[in-house]
Amino acid sequence: MSRLRTALGRYVGMRQGLGYKYHGPARRLSDFVTFMEARGAETVTTALAMKWVTLIGRQPSWSIRLTDVRCFAQHLAHFDPMTEVPPQDAVPPARRAKPYIYTDAEITALLAAALSLPPANALRRWTYHCLFGLIAVAGLRHSEALDLRRDDVDLEQGILTIRETKFGKSRLVPLHATTVAVLSDYAARRDAHLVAPRSPYFFVAERGGRLLHQYVHRVFWQLSRQIGLRQRGQRNGPRIHDLRHRFAVQALTNWYRAGEDVERELPVLSTFLGHANVRDTYWYLSAAPELMTHAARLLDERWEVRS
Repeated sequence: MSRLRTALGRYVGMRQGLGYKYHGPARRLSDFVTFMEARGAETVTTALAMKWVTLIGRQPSWSIRLTDVRCFAQHLAHFDPMTEVPPQDAVPPARRAKPYIYTDAEITALLAAALSLPPANALRRWTYHCLFGLIAVAGLRHSEALDLRRDDVDLEQGILTIRETKFGKSRLVPLHATTVAVLSDYAARRDAHLVAPRSPYFFVAERGGRLLHQYVHRVFWQLSRQIGLRQRGQRNGPRIHDLRHRFAVQALTNWYRAGEDVERELPVLSTFLGHANVRDTYWYLSAAPELMTHAARLLDERWEVRS
């Protein structure tokens, strides 16, 4: 085992010990170490690091790969002073995808289209109706909704337990009474449809197995085209994740309209969404024109008071 490979094992163990899942970066850094080993290199240099970063032709991925190798190099530099840390601006920064903010009518149409999935007596139409609806009203990541187990959904107390998600954190998500009623109805339909043994997951496929991400996305694309959100063959367009964006923007908009102190409430929304840092929640302030208008108005009012 090479010196870099040994160092990588310690580094990944340290990051995971701090609570990070670190699966993606660990996989990419393992590829980087393999790249270094193939060249007989035991010390990270900027030239070799950048050659690996740009080895693939998709520029948005360069920023991710650069971040991974920079963090690893910074760690190595504590033990090997010959280590070079590539500059942070060595590649263009990745652009965050602009969220699509669904209207109430579009969400209603999406959920209605889910209930029209054939055949009429199938469980899958209720599964997708409730899955997309829950993401929209609770602001979940779609992976969090798919990972929900039966024990994580407390329909008596109206609380979801979101376990070990992004950044290895867990959180509780309260549900509105109307959402509890819909989920209770789904759970009854699911249990009546399935034969033993029952799946541990709350949302299940037609035969009781776990819902797979790729199939969920295919159904979403199908429904999106059906209601006119996407054109056939179109690669870009509204995403499942945008349902979560819509939830966040709607919460902020409602606070502004009600005259609430949004800056004080942001940490609450950040906790609800499971953000690691409140600055990730601040990003939503630029996600919708109405929010920018409210923010500009408040800024003007502050300047008027000071002057």
